[in-house]
Amino acid sequence: MMLLFLLLLLIAPYLILTLANRYIPGAQIAPTTRARVGLSLFFVFTALGHFMSTEEMSAMLPSSIPYRIEIIYLTGVLELLGAIGVWFPNLMKLTGICLILMAISLLPANIYSAINHVDFGGHENGMVYLLLRVPFQFFLIWWTYYATEQKWFTKQPEEAVIVH
Repeated sequence: MMLLFLLLLLIAPYLILTLANRYIPGAQIAPTTRARVGLSLFFVFTALGHFMSTEEMSAMLPSSIPYRIEIIYLTGVLELLGAIGVWFPNLMKLTGICLILMAISLLPANIYSAINHVDFGGHENGMVYLLLRVPFQFFLIWWTYYATEQKWFTKQPEEAVIVH
């Protein structure tokens, strides 16, 4: 159920703003901007979880990892910074890269939690949860890529050489 809520946080603002573009005269919000609204809401919400459910989230990390509580706080701060950073044009792409790397690096914690049936955020459902969680994580990575206007796989035009 939590994954559905998180998915709605990502895509509902995009859909609402798309309707606004269509039906409100003069409203022209770029698709990537609409996607960033949901991305920011998503990371603000998940960051709040780091501060409100710190103990529960720390159980998502193996007990052999030191400073688990501090890691949860740190990742919460990074998520908040990411939610803000995507709105600064000169930081947007770098922030997007950092958020993508963080989403990739947090996936093992979700896998560990599901394997060990950690009672938080759906992980208690075990391996079945991963059938939804892993594709969701890849969707989040793609959404971040799109919303922050990454162009890693787009062929860039070559610079023209001007000879005087």
